[in-house]
Amino acid sequence: MIRFYLKALIEEKQFQEGKRIRMEDIALKTGIHRTTLSKIVNVRGYNTTTDVVDKLCRYFGGCHVEKLMQYVPDEDIVAGH
Repeated sequence: MIRFYLKALIEEKQFQEGKRIRMEDIALKTGIHRTTLSKIVNVRGYNTTTDVVDKLCRYFGGCHVEKLMQYVPDEDIVAGH
């Protein structure tokens, strides 16, 4: 399963910029629908496209993909890791 760190990236950007960032703000700047962003944050195992990943990495200052998401083996999820 792929685990997303979108919420953590948003929190980090808010801290750096000293202002609140809403999903709607990200949606407007990236062209990613707000519902998609919400699903990435809230739905475990959400499946998205590489285009969305590309847009998010660009939005977060050209971050590396591993800063946005990580592969977690299914057996680690079952074991509670």
